[in-house]
Amino acid sequence: MAPYRGPVIDAHHHLWAYGLGKHSWLDKQPAPDEAGLPMGDLAPLRRDYLVEDYLADAAGQNVIASVHVEGGWAHDPGGEESAWLDTLDRSIVAARHVFHVALDAPDAATRIAREAAHPRAAGLRDIVAWHPDPARSFAARPHRMSDPSWRRGLAALTEAKLPFDLMLFPHQMEEAAELARDFGDTVFVLNHCGSPTDRSEAGMAAWRAGLAGLAAQPNVCIKISNPVAYDHDWTETSLGSVISYCFDCFGPDRSLFGSDAPVSGLQAGFGPLLDVYRNILADRPEAAQRAFFRDTAARIYGLEG
Repeated sequence: MAPYRGPVIDAHHHLWAYGLGKHSWLDKQPAPDEAGLPMGDLAPLRRDYLVEDYLADAAGQNVIASVHVEGGWAHDPGGEESAWLDTLDRSIVAARHVFHVALDAPDAATRIAREAAHPRAAGLRDIVAWHPDPARSFAARPHRMSDPSWRRGLAALTEAKLPFDLMLFPHQMEEAAELARDFGDTVFVLNHCGSPTDRSEAGMAAWRAGLAGLAAQPNVCIKISNPVAYDHDWTETSLGSVISYCFDCFGPDRSLFGSDAPVSGLQAGFGPLLDVYRNILADRPEAAQRAFFRDTAARIYGLEG
């Protein structure tokens, strides 16, 4: 087998106009990096990252389409980020987008219906990644996935027949597996390899066990995206152990490539990181490689045809 050189769909990246002041999370100061969190100093991300910036990063990589994932747009009354995306050239970059609605909001069903009507809408993300240390947490409170009001919002998404992008920490995987069982008609797309933040032997064992539990749910897929986020001193070997485990758990028809640009750029360039994926998966059948780099994302996010 040889490294994949065919067309690529990037199933996870972000765009923002920093000057609009809509991404306040970028202004957070780094916390101590004791357990692989946070992602590091965010200062290099405090700039506009637009279509031309993404295309420059992805130049020469045969990216034929990409999926924009909500970028933490602050105080969006509904559809504001989606409307901003429509001011950009979406012929390749952000050909589809994953929007944000707080699923426990009283008007969640109405907002989901409005967002889902957009012809490029391809899913929803409402981050549930909670950590006991507030400096390391992306969500304000734990156990959102078990909250009846949050689940009512998810039911509205299920009615819209759109997937849910699932961003969490490994200690939340058991709760997420229960959620997937209860919402068997919803496709869940786990972000960022399931965030293996604790790189100790015990931490990685817990991550592997939780990931296997999620993979046992047939309606859960995985974005093998930004494996460098919590592996700042990465090597191809260290990334390979994570990439291969994710791929083997979920298989090519439930695994998707995602760059997480520009966030992944804090630790690795777009091309060099993509080459790691190509090298690690080079021994897999050609059809499996094509599924991972293109076909699965096309199917899940409506980019077929």
